[in-house]
Amino acid sequence: MSDNTFKLINKEEISSLHFPKEEILKSDKEMKIRSEEIHRAIALGNLEHQKVTIYFSDNAGKKRVETTIWAVTDSAIVLKQNTVLPINRIHKLEI
Repeated sequence: MSDNTFKLINKEEISSLHFPKEEILKSDKEMKIRSEEIHRAIALGNLEHQKVTIYFSDNAGKKRVETTIWAVTDSAIVLKQNTVLPINRIHKLEI
């Protein structure tokens, strides 16, 4: 997965995006890795305010954002200003 296929956007743009309901990852192993990455990123974000790069897809294509994860629910991650990004649309995270 080449990083340059993901358009860099500002986190403020996320709230205006539309997300399909379908899971983006194909295997249980990929989903487990993503879950571990999210929990590691939230720990680092809360303790050290460390930003992560989140690679995801909306209904228009692949995007990435550099931000801090503030919280996680069963179905989404929460960024600053209560911006919500569905977990099932995240490809991967880079810490």
